Amino acid sequence: MTELEKAGIFGLGQPNDGFAQFFIGQSYLNPVVTQGIGIFNVTFEPGCRNNWHIHHAKSGGGQILLCTSGRGWYQAEGEEPVSLTPGKAVYIPPEVTHWHGAARDSWFAHLAIEVPGKEGSNEWLEPVDESQYNILP
Repeated sequence: MTELEKAGIFGLGQPNDGFAQFFIGQSYLNPVVTQGIGIFNVTFEPGCRNNWHIHHAKSGGGQILLCTSGRGWYQAEGEEPVSLTPGKAVYIPPEVTHWHGAARDSWFAHLAIEVPGKEGSNEWLEPVDESQYNILP
């Protein structure tokens, strides 16, 4: 696959080493906008996903995911996984435990948009259960 096919029009970027401890597999990070509202292109190799995590905020906050290439998954705790393909979007309210990442057989890229909020922070939790991930189509 070409870089464009893997990461979409926003580019692959660099290995996401700063957050590698919170991912299973290799991900890449390409900042698109870093002033005002943070927008980051995150690319996942097949099978890569992040740990369960929460975007905290006293008010406002949360995250928006815009799928730009490949096929991936998003799941909020207590809900069924949602398939993500190019053009699909997900709003993740603050305080929702969730994970997202690539399907086992596909590269996946999304824009991660940080919704402005007061006293925002991320809390990283445990990895996604391997047996639960492996039953996803």
